[in-house]
Amino acid sequence: MTESQEQRHKLPEAIQQFVLHWGNLGERWGVNRSVSQIHALLYASERPLTAEEIADTLGMARSNVSNSLRELQSWEIIRAVPVMGDRRTFYEAETDLWTIVTRIATGRKSRELDPAALALRQCIEDMQGERELSPVVARRLKTMLDFIERTSDWYEQMSKLSRSQVAMILKLGGGIVRLLERNKTSRGIAEG
Repeated sequence: MTESQEQRHKLPEAIQQFVLHWGNLGERWGVNRSVSQIHALLYASERPLTAEEIADTLGMARSNVSNSLRELQSWEIIRAVPVMGDRRTFYEAETDLWTIVTRIATGRKSRELDPAALALRQCIEDMQGERELSPVVARRLKTMLDFIERTSDWYEQMSKLSRSQVAMILKLGGGIVRLLERNKTSRGIAEG
């Protein structure tokens, strides 16, 4: 057994499974598997780890670990931390779930929604003078832009709320659905 395999076997089985499953989930969310696995390892670690420790524990190339750490730092869900008496760079994950979710949502909005809205606005502006363009296609693009802008506005509104207000909204989730269903039923009865 190699040293890196021994290092990997030092992780408790539950942590190994968490790292593997988080890597798979990350891929489904459009995040590189290595990035997700490193995040999971750091999140589950009780102490900061060096890039070398991460590479050895996960059996990854050092260059892959370095690139993944940079990406995680750009999302601001891990950070480099000093360790007294050691000149190496250590990393730890943000462990506050509200902070993690907020930072990821902010990052996804700026990397996905904002550029999509900008591109759609440009396409809609460009199509103004095109006579050959189908009104159906124009309507579809405007509908898509409207959806993206509403989603972006909703995010902006939610990001201004306190944690307790967001927690209350989450707790009300099922109640809001029932209220909307009752309202829909009431309208149906009134219209019928």
